[in-house]
This record gives sequence, C-alpha cells and structure tokens, in this order.
Amino acid sequence: MLAKLQSRAGLPSARELGKIRHLLVVAPSGTALSALPLNGALEKALARRRKKPVDLAKGAVSAETADGTLVLWVTPDPRQSAFEQHTLLRKALAPLLAEQPEALHVAVAGATGARQALAERAAFVAWINGVPLPNRKKDSTAKPLKTLELWGCRAADGFAATRAVAEGNVLCRRLTVLPPNELTPGAYRKRIAELARAQGWTREEFDFRRLKKMGAGAFCAVAQGSDERDAAIVRLRYRPRGAKKTVALVGKGICFDTGGHNLKPARYMMGMHEDMNGSAVALGILTAATAAKLKINIDCWLALAQNHLGPRAYKQNDIVTALDGTTIEVVHTDAEGRMVLADTLTLAARAKPGLIVDFATLTGSMHVAVGTRYSGIFATGDDIADKALRAGVQAGERLCRFPMDEDYDSALDSAVADVKQCTLDGEADHILAARLLQRFTHKTPWIHMDLSAHGCKGGLGAVATDCTGFGVAWGLEFLRRY
Repeated sequence: MLAKLQSRAGLPSARELGKIRHLLVVAPSGTALSALPLNGALEKALARRRKKPVDLAKGAVSAETADGTLVLWVTPDPRQSAFEQHTLLRKALAPLLAEQPEALHVAVAGATGARQALAERAAFVAWINGVPLPNRKKDSTAKPLKTLELWGCRAADGFAATRAVAEGNVLCRRLTVLPPNELTPGAYRKRIAELARAQGWTREEFDFRRLKKMGAGAFCAVAQGSDERDAAIVRLRYRPRGAKKTVALVGKGICFDTGGHNLKPARYMMGMHEDMNGSAVALGILTAATAAKLKINIDCWLALAQNHLGPRAYKQNDIVTALDGTTIEVVHTDAEGRMVLADTLTLAARAKPGLIVDFATLTGSMHVAVGTRYSGIFATGDDIADKALRAGVQAGERLCRFPMDEDYDSALDSAVADVKQCTLDGEADHILAARLLQRFTHKTPWIHMDLSAHGCKGGLGAVATDCTGFGVAWGLEFLRRY
C-alpha cells in the first residue's frame, strides 16, 4: 500500500534533475545555498519573494524549472521538535502530493550527520500522505504514490521501523473514515479476522451471547440496543520469539454512537462513525509492532459495538452488573464508552499483563480542555507517565497528563449501586471517566489516552488529513521504551 522506497547516497546530477517532475529538497537550517540542488532557481525564488535563506526554516519556497520540475526547498532547524519538523515537512510536501505523482523525489543535502533523521522524517510524511483515504465519489481520481525516490541518504534497511509506523497510521485512518453502514461491528470483525490471518496473530472472539453468559453486563447493556447481535470483544495476540514483557492494548470500538435514549442532536451525532477510532489506534499499533518485529508480547482487546436507540436499549437509572461484579448506576446513555471499556479492561487485566494501555474517543470535556491538537493521558504512576510523555515528544504526537486523585470518586458515589457511571454536571468528566475505568484495571499498571486529537481540521503534525491516526506513532515509540 505504501510507496516503494528507493535510495541513493548521492544527490541527483544535472541530467537526472532534468528528468524529475516532483522534487522536495531538504537540508538542515544554515546549509549553504550552493550545497542545494537547483540552487540557482532557489535564489531567484527567494529574491522574487523578498525572502532570505533563513526563512526556509519557517516555510518552504517553491518554483517550477524550465524543464517542468515542480521543486520545493525547506530547511528545518534540528533544534525544532519532531512535531514542528513534521508540520514543516507536511506543508512542504502538500503542493507536490496534490498533483498525485506516481513518483516523488526527496533530495537531502547538508551535513552528513543530520541527513539521516531528516530523510527518515521526510519519508514518513510522504508515506502517510501518499495514500488516499477511502471515499465513494464515482468520479474520484485519487491515486496512491507508487515510488519514493530518496537522494543523499542511503536507507540500508528501507527505514523499516519508520515504514512500520506509517503502515499502522494509514490502517488506523482508513478504518476510521469508513462509513458506518460499511463498518458495522460484524463487518469490522471480518476485517480483523482477515488481518489476523495475514499477520499471524492469534484471534479469539467474545460475542454477545458468550459475554451475556459470562456476566459482562456493562458491555451488553450498550450492545443490547442494536437489532443485530454482532457486537463482540475481540482479542488478538502477538507473540514474537524471545519476548518477555507483555502489554495489553485496549481500544474502544463504537462503530456508531447515537447517544442512545439520551439522543445526540444532529450536530453532535454527525461524525460518530469515528467513535471506533480507539480500536483502530490499537490495531494500528499492533500492525506497526508486528511489521517492526518488536520483541514484546501484545494482547490487543477491541470492544466492538454500536450505541443505538431501540426498545431494548439501556436507559437512565438502569443498574447493570459488570463482569467483575461491580454494580453500575446508569446516569447518561451517551457515556457508553466507559461501559464497554469496563468489561474489556476486566478481561485484559485477568490475563495479567505488565501494563494496560487503553485508547478511546471518550469525552467531550477532553476536547474542551485541550482542543484537537493534543490528546490527554492518565496514568497510575509517575514513571510510566514520564515515559509516555517522552515518547510523545519523540514521535511528534503531543500529550498532556491530567490528574485523577482519589477524592474525585465522591462525585461517582451512588445511593443504589457500587458506583455511578458518570454525573450530569459535566464538570471534569474526563477525570471522572478515568477514575471509573481504573476500577476495572484491578491494580494493573495502566495508561488511559482520551483521543481528543483523533480529528483535527486541516491536519496535525505529519498528517495532512482531518483524521490524524493520533496515537499510533506514540504507541510504537512507547513500546520500544517499555
């Protein structure tokens, strides 16, 4: 699916430049213009715009040569964060990729020591933005990038680890944007089964009937509103030889969220086919880890259901019993994510991993807190929280840690059950949701990511589409550190 990478140690000659049609020239800031390919055209382009070479660290400059080559030059500052460099490269590549070329050329100039990181980041941005996302326009002309030609930096292993992250990100985004009539829980399960066969994962499904018999009342309360009994918790296992540590990834997979009896207004129901994004992130990380041959055991738990309105749908004031015996008073039927995750986290904890990480488009209050340019995390310890934050800096996906002190639990006290599902006040709902979910981790070390940055208008960091795939790059970097 991703473009084939071809790399050469040297920069293109004048003759080779004459055959190239789409070219990005990248170099560390401060590189002399004379060291850049087509520097004469660059000098003229800078003069015409009344810009100086230093301005190339802030944004790309473009020109079209006499041979018909569309070329852009950009010089990121190595002191910039990964997020800033990704953003700069994404904007530089946009005019080139907009023409949907079959082949894209990237020439990396400047000091030899700085070329590797720049080349790898440029390749990542080209890969993830060179694959069109699914659409159903009958006149669509969207075409994938077929070849990525890299000059000035030899990629001996083809940037295998970076390519693995790109594959995971693209899978996550392609799943997330599918319309809800195509990605029902049943259809999703079939796709997952195909992936599992292709990747060599072990798969186990806990369907509605089995979960009902097991006593997973929190998950089944949400799933029972659907006419089709196609909801399930799916477990995927990745077991590389020699791995000693085990991490459980848990993803919320609500394929469409009406809000249930507490029906969402049209403005807020639009786009709720993307409420399964947490499961797509978990799948994307598992795919990336497999491609990268990461030496860590992974259990991936996907909670797949829909939150529908119907005669059997759960309702306010219901009291349901979760898989671990906890009774939950239902306060708002649109807080379904924490219900399906409660039983899924219990299953994940029973397998005794060293760490659980869950991903969910969970609360509107997280959007209010940080907008769509960061995602929020909660963690059961400072050490794993610090690792998570550092992984975000390295991966170019920004995170903000939130508190979840024990005294927040008083808001969830119930007179008729062990715990309330949420409150109607809305205050600190992202924190209350985390406090509720932690109950079902059963003291397993745990990170919860509330994916407020799963969709950002105009793109975010390396990703040009509104659907960002946020969390996949972070996940692989975090697992490497773990």
